[in-house]
Amino acid sequence: MQTKAAKQALIDAGRWVSQQGWVPATGGNFSMKTDDGFVVTASGFDKGYLTPEQFLELDQQGNIVSGDGKPSAETALHLKLYELQPQSGCILHTHSVAATVLSRFIRSDSFAVTGYEMQKSLSGIHSHLDTLSIAIFDNDQDIPALAERVAKHHQTHPITHGVLIRGHGLYALGNSIFETRRHIEGLEFLFACELERIKLEGAVK
Repeated sequence: MQTKAAKQALIDAGRWVSQQGWVPATGGNFSMKTDDGFVVTASGFDKGYLTPEQFLELDQQGNIVSGDGKPSAETALHLKLYELQPQSGCILHTHSVAATVLSRFIRSDSFAVTGYEMQKSLSGIHSHLDTLSIAIFDNDQDIPALAERVAKHHQTHPITHGVLIRGHGLYALGNSIFETRRHIEGLEFLFACELERIKLEGAVK
């Protein structure tokens, strides 16, 4: 995709994600592959009101070649995920309440669900009887170290739809921005359902 088109697609996605309440304040960061490398959001901007000037252009190795502002430290995790899943074309990192709370409530190293029809919104999931699993990693301000933990996990449990960072949020992957948006919407629905189920179970007890 051409750089100009990629920026506009991420601007549109930012507006949509913001309307859902999934990127409060200036949280989150977005990226997309382009014909020349990548475009990523610069740090510190409201994702609901992005402009083309609020993006950085990176080459294939992740070096900044154009744009003002500072890249998020989490850009390193974006680049690692692209390396692990070369077919991925877009990564959207969000901070929803459901994803943040569930990632802290769940003590295991994954969010695993079965029985929901909405699981089929995720690529490769064909039935509500399948088990959908999203890896959860402890938050870390040392992003390169976090990225290496993600890479190590990927060796035995390939990451396909995204990852959760405990107490932080979701990194959703997709072959295109359209698939990534679908994955976010499907996952957020499942997160919300599970959070509601946990509340109801607590109330019954």
